[in-house]
Amino acid sequence: MLGARELGGWAVAFLQLLISGISLGCIYALIALGFVLIYKATETVNFAQGELMMLGAFAGLALMEVAQLPFIVAAVLAIALMGAFGVLLERVAIRPILGQPQFTIVMLTIGIGYVARGLMSMLPSYGTDTHALPAPYKGQVWNAGPLVLSVEQVVVVVVTVVLCALLFAMVRFSRVGIAMQASSQNQLAAYYMGIPVRRLNGVVWGLSAAVATIAGLLLAPFTFVHVNMGFIGLKAFPAAVVGGFGSLPGAIVGGLIIGVIEAMAGFYLPEGFKDIAAYVVVLTMLVFKPNGLFGGSMRKKV
Repeated sequence: MLGARELGGWAVAFLQLLISGISLGCIYALIALGFVLIYKATETVNFAQGELMMLGAFAGLALMEVAQLPFIVAAVLAIALMGAFGVLLERVAIRPILGQPQFTIVMLTIGIGYVARGLMSMLPSYGTDTHALPAPYKGQVWNAGPLVLSVEQVVVVVVTVVLCALLFAMVRFSRVGIAMQASSQNQLAAYYMGIPVRRLNGVVWGLSAAVATIAGLLLAPFTFVHVNMGFIGLKAFPAAVVGGFGSLPGAIVGGLIIGVIEAMAGFYLPEGFKDIAAYVVVLTMLVFKPNGLFGGSMRKKV
């Protein structure tokens, strides 16, 4: 049997892992929110969501290092710029092929991701290097008894909670949010009811790009800024599937589940299990509950 000291040490280690997993899961959740927002509005999957996060992180870094703007000002400006870029991307690349088979749009978004990484890597001495984001809270810690809390982790959790509350309020109570709900149910019916579906799709893509930028700015103090940081979207996609691809709360819960399981697997299981934990979880979910935790079943008459 474990003594009191060993049991206390085990509990502290478990809590530290839990906190780390929650903070990582919040990043996954924010990226998964981008997947879900676009899917709910257009019934398409944006596999360039991770690259939008990468571009947002580079935009914030450039505004801080080149334009010498303070962190908060640069972050807000980067979010606004990437939101506008998302609207432009939908107008130029996505809207012309709406109505085509889903596979066409999937391949297009994958191609957009490759183009984004390629263009960034072509920037000399900038896109080819790894950069540290000069966040003012980077490296700071708080002591809560035996626990050591990283300020970066606390900021991630707090920002995620605030952002989710704002998104919930927008979707539930604003005219844009109500229009999004109507469009997600039936785009054709929403169009006949006077809802500007095309313009709404652009707003959703802009909102998704802005959320991805927030995720990138929160992730950068942990992993630095580099062209391949967008690959974390491959972990956020299982989070969206686990939570239910049409559910905003499901994206949050799915992200937290993936983050916590990945943190625990990296510590308690042999080396290598951390990298496959997310995909084991999503495969298990697809076997037992294909629609996800919060996904509803849909029936169509043919």
